[in-house]
Amino acid sequence: MPVPEPIKFDVFFDYQCPFVYRVAGLLDAVRRSGDRVLDVRWRYFSLTQVNSKNDGWTVWDAPAAEHVRGRLAFQAAEAARRQGLFESFHRAMLLARHRDQLDIDDRKIVEEVAAKEGVDVDRFRSDLEDPAILEPLALDHRQGVLEHGVFGTPTLVFADGVCAYVRLSEPVNGSGAVEVFDRLMAVAAAEPRILEIKRPKRPSQA
Repeated sequence: MPVPEPIKFDVFFDYQCPFVYRVAGLLDAVRRSGDRVLDVRWRYFSLTQVNSKNDGWTVWDAPAAEHVRGRLAFQAAEAARRQGLFESFHRAMLLARHRDQLDIDDRKIVEEVAAKEGVDVDRFRSDLEDPAILEPLALDHRQGVLEHGVFGTPTLVFADGVCAYVRLSEPVNGSGAVEVFDRLMAVAAAEPRILEIKRPKRPSQA
């Protein structure tokens, strides 16, 4: 039986975003099914930066002593990447934030997540202090905005440059995941003329 062609795309994400968690769960379920081969590159994108009203201020250049929502998670993800453990750490961080409702702006919690994923914690701590650890965030975020017009997360960017901002109303991680994924791809990747579909809330749902 021939191996399906990999479906390649980038996903711009912020760990604080529940819709990122849902899309990640969908993609994991599709992978586990074995029916589709996904080649996903996770790209950093700061919602704190998007929501900032301070011109000239950036998440990546703000003083280390300043509390910046979501910044520690990006630093931690890049520190795990330096040890070749991004994928497992990435999943663990999403679970910690959205399943377990943990504060991933708390360094102790982030270090505990890292340790559970086999990260060398001493090196991890050292890398968190490296000023260059935020350079990939700055690069990804700026590229997302300037080249793809990314404004929120998760945004999927396909090989031909077509982009789609995706919000799932609930987790999809069971036997229907492949069907949902295929429908998503049919609109998001194959039909770029559809710019937006938004379901209004009925009064009873508000």
